[in-house]
Amino acid sequence: MGVHRRGPLPGGDFAEFDILLSVEPSAPAPWVGFAPKRLEAALQRLSATIEAQPVAAAVAAQLLRASLELSFDQALVAESLGYSMLLAAEGFRAWRSANPAPGRDDQDQPRIALSREGDTLSVRLTRASANNAVDARMRDALCEALEFALIDPDQAPVLLSGEGRVFSEGGDLAEFGTAGDPGRAHLVRTLRAPAALVRRLGARATAQLHGACIGAGIEIPAAAGRVVARRHTWFRLPEVGMGLIPGAGGTVTIPRRIGRHRAGFMTISGLDIRASTALDWGLVDAVETAR
Repeated sequence: MGVHRRGPLPGGDFAEFDILLSVEPSAPAPWVGFAPKRLEAALQRLSATIEAQPVAAAVAAQLLRASLELSFDQALVAESLGYSMLLAAEGFRAWRSANPAPGRDDQDQPRIALSREGDTLSVRLTRASANNAVDARMRDALCEALEFALIDPDQAPVLLSGEGRVFSEGGDLAEFGTAGDPGRAHLVRTLRAPAALVRRLGARATAQLHGACIGAGIEIPAAAGRVVARRHTWFRLPEVGMGLIPGAGGTVTIPRRIGRHRAGFMTISGLDIRASTALDWGLVDAVETAR
């Protein structure tokens, strides 16, 4: 981790660093800029997370170093292997023990709505009562909708959005760690990867985000050709704090938008990123200021 506290901003390729922090709030990429007091708070947060979950933090850094050297699909496989390994590690087991799985009572409710809206094919997350938490049913339904979009004879533009007050709070915590066989879970994860399907849609896909976009709630839409966020949208990658790494494509989609150093900061710190910062970094392509 490199920290710039005073003087001219250093140059170089910074290949040996995973995270770069600067006391200049407007520091350019690959730096993450802060006002002085916020810099110290960010350093404390990073240190605390790494101390609490050293294995997950190290695996995240290793994957991010390799991600941009691999093809998109190869990087997804590498991420899934790392995620599956961490599911069996002590860091995640300790987190799961301290955070019992929440109960859910919406098992019969639909997860995805697929419809034509004018010339656009709309794919909408409809689990608003659970803040569009992504469980296995939603993942599978989302994959089915995206696979349909890929073979759509009209090759219509695709709009990915979510109902309710947030786009998605990420993976459903009720299902974290419930897979009995991490190896089989890895195979399922690589064969049913919404981020890969969104990526294949290319410029046809637009993600329209609002409210909280946590974990999978930004990892998947970041693969879209265009990402638009409402003004008060915010983003977070919390998985390292759980003893895991992003498992819905975040070590692949996020660095391809903002670079691996800023992705490393998001991933390991778990801190919130505001829409204005996301726009500056390129995590989103536009912010709707009228809402």
